[in-house]
Amino acid sequence: MSRTRTALLAAMALVAGATGTAYAAVPGDVGAAAVPCTVNYQVQNQWDTGFTAAVTVTNLGAAKSSWAVKWSYAGNQRVTSGWNAKITQSGSNVTAANESYNGTLATGGSASFGFQGTYSGSNAIPATFTLDGVTCNVDSGGPTDPTDPTGPGDRVNNPYSGAKVYVNPEWSAKAAAESGGSRIANQPTGVWLDRIAAINGVNGGMGLRDHLDAALAQKGSGELVIQLVIYNLPGRDCSALASNGELGPTEIGRYKTEYIDPIAAILSDAKYAPLRIVTTVEIDSLPNLVTNTGSRATATPECDVMKANGNYVKGVGYALNKLGDVGNVYNYVDAGHHGWIGWDDNFGPSADVFHDAATAEGATPADVHGFITNTANYSTLKENNFTINDSVAGKSVRESKWVDWNRYVDELGFAQAFRNELVSTGFDTNIGMLIDTSRNGWGGTTRPAGPGATTSVDTYIEGGRYDRRIHIGNWCNQSGAGLGERPKTAPESGIDAYVWMKPPGESDGASKAIPNDEGKGFDRMCDPTYTGTPRNGNNLTGALPDAPVSGHWFSAQFQQLMRNAYPPLS
Repeated sequence: MSRTRTALLAAMALVAGATGTAYAAVPGDVGAAAVPCTVNYQVQNQWDTGFTAAVTVTNLGAAKSSWAVKWSYAGNQRVTSGWNAKITQSGSNVTAANESYNGTLATGGSASFGFQGTYSGSNAIPATFTLDGVTCNVDSGGPTDPTDPTGPGDRVNNPYSGAKVYVNPEWSAKAAAESGGSRIANQPTGVWLDRIAAINGVNGGMGLRDHLDAALAQKGSGELVIQLVIYNLPGRDCSALASNGELGPTEIGRYKTEYIDPIAAILSDAKYAPLRIVTTVEIDSLPNLVTNTGSRATATPECDVMKANGNYVKGVGYALNKLGDVGNVYNYVDAGHHGWIGWDDNFGPSADVFHDAATAEGATPADVHGFITNTANYSTLKENNFTINDSVAGKSVRESKWVDWNRYVDELGFAQAFRNELVSTGFDTNIGMLIDTSRNGWGGTTRPAGPGATTSVDTYIEGGRYDRRIHIGNWCNQSGAGLGERPKTAPESGIDAYVWMKPPGESDGASKAIPNDEGKGFDRMCDPTYTGTPRNGNNLTGALPDAPVSGHWFSAQFQQLMRNAYPPLS
């Protein structure tokens, strides 16, 4: 089933020969072809009982300080929720009025809003639309048949289903050059576009077109997914220094024109239409606006700046909009991990921020195919020795030092629950989740065989947990980590795939300050001697020593990951 269905309204021509847009005569005009408004109504997603739609109204008359678009349904469609407009329905009649922040509609200006609805039988597009009582246009057809797999821009429900996944030749060569590395050198990993120069290739390396061409060669006659990491927001990673980027907090213009636009132009090349292109959109960005701002102990001035200027939300929205226009692109937004947004006070608010981004800069929730959790992180996929519902010595597992009142103890449970939360905010019911399992295996000789002692809730958890980090807030080159589940399609309900989006063996950050031309700073969380911040409970970082700058090859880490793989390598 397609995630994106477009039904573009054709023109109602009140002037002979006029086509391609919606015309309506202004009362009092004689002979002149005045054009007061156009409306574009798109059925973005459609399933057995429901649909989502996006509407854009363009005002071609006098400027307005408020507006209302109205239409009527011929069937039994009912609007159930909406965004960027106040939408009400009485019988078959629908009114979408501006919100307080988007009432201004200049001559030639447009406003966009969206909604989710239900239906049974047919879901015909409304015949007539009005803007403040003036007719704009009518439909000359219907939405693309949602069962037709041949239309332009069709997307399958799960891009990984029935497809191979691209093996990055550059990463594969590094892995194969390591002792024992040939055992995993043919695993698919993400291609990181972490700066503008990466689009064309850095230091003679492969650029985006090179990878896409190589993907076509690997594809053969079957289907193939190529995984791209979109990662260059202004003020990137405001709560960390190791992965800071090249663009300053206010450089949203450069992000759009020098980074996203060129990527979108390459991906839209018809040559690459046979590929299924999965984009992981902006790692470690949006949750910062919830957890690391304001009066929180974990707040940073840098994150306060990014929340105030809105450039994280604008950047993600712009990327979703532009990349989502490419029919064979599948956008998955980064959603942190359970050790970041699994608490009562940030779980729901984070989903709200994601929805804000998915309705910014022309994007709609239909531009989001799914979400990815645990990208480049270490959270265990599944803790088998305890559950969040356990109690020991009269205390809930949530009261343990490790869980610390989190609602979740592992990534699988979190990802499935967060998917439901995202749907409740207005994302499509068919969104899928990805989980990065590249470094969350935690195998080796220290892997617990069963629960800890029931002396106290802390001994119970400490003795049984697979995740051996000192604190769940530790994220840089973690000592003791291992490769996790190998990439796998549709392993659990709601999960599109386990993926290795972070290429194993690529550093999270330098253990000490190393000059570089990539804009990457030195973060003390990558220093094994550092005693931490409030985000990791002021504990030691658990980072490996002698690490290079983030993204650079770290042989010692790669060897550790293979040694501690779970499931073990053969």
